[in-house]
Amino acid sequence: MLFYRVCGTLALGVLTIVTACSRSGEAAGAKVEARVSSGAGADTSKGAEKGPGGEAGAAGAAGARRNIVIGLGPNDVLVVSKGAVESATPINGDLKPIEEIIVRARVEGNLVGVYAREGQRVARGQVLARFDNATQESDRVSAVAEREAARSDVNNAQWNFDQAQELFKAGAIPERDLRTAEQALAVAKARLAAADARVKAASQTDDDTRVVAPTSGVVALRNVEAGEHVTRGAQLFTVVRNDVLELEAAVPARLSENVRAGQLVRFVAAGRQLEGRVARVSPTINPANRSVTIYIQVPNRDGSLKGNTFATGRVIGRTVTNTLVIPTAALRQSQQSTTPFVYRIADDVVEHAPVTLGVVDEGVGMAEVVQGLREGDRIIVGNLGTLGAGMRVSIISTERGRARGVASDTTKGRPLQPLPKR
Repeated sequence: MLFYRVCGTLALGVLTIVTACSRSGEAAGAKVEARVSSGAGADTSKGAEKGPGGEAGAAGAAGARRNIVIGLGPNDVLVVSKGAVESATPINGDLKPIEEIIVRARVEGNLVGVYAREGQRVARGQVLARFDNATQESDRVSAVAEREAARSDVNNAQWNFDQAQELFKAGAIPERDLRTAEQALAVAKARLAAADARVKAASQTDDDTRVVAPTSGVVALRNVEAGEHVTRGAQLFTVVRNDVLELEAAVPARLSENVRAGQLVRFVAAGRQLEGRVARVSPTINPANRSVTIYIQVPNRDGSLKGNTFATGRVIGRTVTNTLVIPTAALRQSQQSTTPFVYRIADDVVEHAPVTLGVVDEGVGMAEVVQGLREGDRIIVGNLGTLGAGMRVSIISTERGRARGVASDTTKGRPLQPLPKR
């Protein structure tokens, strides 16, 4: 019994010592791990600076940060270079024909012929339809006859007046007869003017029986058929002029000062890249949505673009050339500062590089860098998860050594060490 009691006491003492040592080691390891995760290195813990144990912990944290290697693909790294960036205002809307004219009947009557159909291209003045013009033609002929009679009366009155003037000069007739002849000439001329007006009116009515295209374009709609009785003012055709299309777009009032007539517009419609110009800018702000309406004209001589095609584009304000440009996907923002920054790679180590931006084109995702980077710098693009200053990176080429599992640095052309196994 005494032997077992002594052995049990010794075993308990050994177990207590081992447990204490294990807890001490875990605490020290936790301190080192905390410093590595915070990225503060040896400076984050004042206790680590005191004594040999503190120095060892700081060295372990810095070594742990340097030993973290992040594998990057070729598309994750961009070499900063010079290029062009545009200051643009986004717009969208429907491309409508610059003219859309409804052709209406100017007379009432029966249609004896309809000569145009939907989709047909017509020229200005081309006959689209014709009314029965028997009545109108009769009125025109009658008006012409009355005009001829009135013209004959004017000739007779003019001869009488001329004779009266000669006789009055010779003293053969009194002045009263001369005034009578002069008055008769004036009445005859007035009748001729009235007859001439009736001829013009009758001719115009007769011309209105011929429905002609008001402009060169395409027949978009036809509402009548031959033989129908049509009232005056009825809609017969719709003709659109689509050699030029116009886009009506609303621009926020805060951006309207950047839009002026004549500016270039790049947009996409029906899967095609097109260009146009700002034709007009509304002088007032719409109080309902606080926007300004702008009108953009787009050439469409071949008629390949259809009316009411939806388009999205950008009004180009100004273009900056020969400047450092980077994708907006490379820009990052910290919670402690409003200044954007990028992750720059220097000697295969990630650096925190604050940048000052100039023109930012959100439409194409490019930004001008005024300060903070130099041409040739390598930066990380996109969201790759947890990154931090001081981490080592290796750029993996598209053609890795499959047999050896060794990645090569595509930017320097030298082999890298294999990534550590997790």
